[in-house]
Amino acid sequence: MDDKSKELIIRSGDGEVNIALLEDKGLVEYNNEKLDKGFNVGDLFLGRIKRIVPGLNAAFVDVGYEKDAFLHYHDMGPKAASLQKYISEGITGKRDSGDLKDFKILPDIDKNGKMDQVLKPNRYLLVQIAKEPISTKGPRLTCEISIAGRYIVLVPFMNNVSVSQKIKKREERDRLRRLISSIKPKNFGVIVRTVAEGQKVAELDADLRNLVARWEEAFQNFTSTKPPKKVLSEIDRTNVLLRDLLSPSFNQIVTDDPALHADICNYIKTISPEKEKIVKLHRAKTDIMEHFGIEKQIKSLFGKHVTMKSGAYLVIEHTEAMHVIDVNSGNTAKGEANQESNAIKVNIEAAQEIARQLRLRDMGGLVVIDFIDMRNSENRKTLLKELRNFMSVDRAKHQVLPVSRFGLVEITRQRVRPEMAIKTAEVCPTCHGTGEVQAAITIIDEIENNLRALFEDKNGKSDKTIKLATHPFVSAYLQKNMYGYQRKWFKEFKKWIPVEGKNALTMLDYEFLDKEGNEILF
Repeated sequence: MDDKSKELIIRSGDGEVNIALLEDKGLVEYNNEKLDKGFNVGDLFLGRIKRIVPGLNAAFVDVGYEKDAFLHYHDMGPKAASLQKYISEGITGKRDSGDLKDFKILPDIDKNGKMDQVLKPNRYLLVQIAKEPISTKGPRLTCEISIAGRYIVLVPFMNNVSVSQKIKKREERDRLRRLISSIKPKNFGVIVRTVAEGQKVAELDADLRNLVARWEEAFQNFTSTKPPKKVLSEIDRTNVLLRDLLSPSFNQIVTDDPALHADICNYIKTISPEKEKIVKLHRAKTDIMEHFGIEKQIKSLFGKHVTMKSGAYLVIEHTEAMHVIDVNSGNTAKGEANQESNAIKVNIEAAQEIARQLRLRDMGGLVVIDFIDMRNSENRKTLLKELRNFMSVDRAKHQVLPVSRFGLVEITRQRVRPEMAIKTAEVCPTCHGTGEVQAAITIIDEIENNLRALFEDKNGKSDKTIKLATHPFVSAYLQKNMYGYQRKWFKEFKKWIPVEGKNALTMLDYEFLDKEGNEILF
């Protein structure tokens, strides 16, 4: 049982929603969702088949994205023929509802068959987004339609009931299987999720009815439109996280948007009414992400270098083919006499941080980790066990291969969305990204030339009051030797010019201020 306290912090604005999941105040997941993105995992589309590619045994389907979506034969699913029959009956008017009780399911298609034997160009097809558009690739599709709820997943054109393997008690598995079999509609399969353990029939029945209603909504939408068209939206990312993660360990959900607060309250009422009181509206003037210390964590966690509490650090590199993570002991090696014991200690700490980083950045594909070398084979086994334990909370499908004798570990992790990449480096305020700065020796001459321009008048005198603000190091230099430069300027301009150090200024920046403290612009 996961006993970590969880908080969901949601910031809304500028056409996007930022969602941060905290576990014991530490950031473990961060999502940036554009409100008009339009192609989310789980969305159902009525598409049109553009072309069949026999060499790939695949089809390209127009779903309205700038690039055609990709559908491989193996993603058609065994019930592809039944799905096409259902679509045809709906579009031609032979079927007036999504109810499948009188629908005759056709035999499964050949699992080793060819795409051109099943699909033809220009036909309509009901598809589901399996992987969002990433980089130069369009969406990846599946015809194995499923609609996920809080406790169950509805699978049309099937009749079997399966129960999550994470529910271990045989009596509970049998109870859930019997219960769902007695209430599910004909020709709908059901997958019972882990969170259904211990739930009563009323909660499961309500979830099932809601999913059947969503399937009916998809039917009504695709029979009244032409492709490409979205016919059913997956619930937004906020509600997906609530649906998949909400547990007794959640102690608060905070948002700064009143409308979103109301939506979340309504959604939680449907899935877990007793948890409604944990939903709170952030009313303070400070930014919600700043208030909860999330911005600071983002800056420290999304960079190339990630430092851990012990002083060891990770170097994370991203390439087109893979992600590479290097584990470095940093200053920790100085505190340990035994190199092997230091290596296992640092490696286990790194394994925990790496598991967190994979979730946080949503890194997918191949990940290669270079741990600190360990001679002892038992230590390598211990590291592998700990790494797999830390990875067990990751909802993405993944596989962790054993530690090699060189300390390398390969992890494959499912990628269905673009990786969360946040730039944490800032443009240098002195060179503004050019890599070059003004010669420091010229800064005093520049200040003096601008002073002359400010004080010039026809009599060579002025009643202007001017204060000079510079970086503290520069102000100290100007005032050394008993106000050396200020005395020089007093002789020339017949005015005493106060100099103050200002931390907000960079080394070679300066400002002239009037008596009200406003900057004098040239």
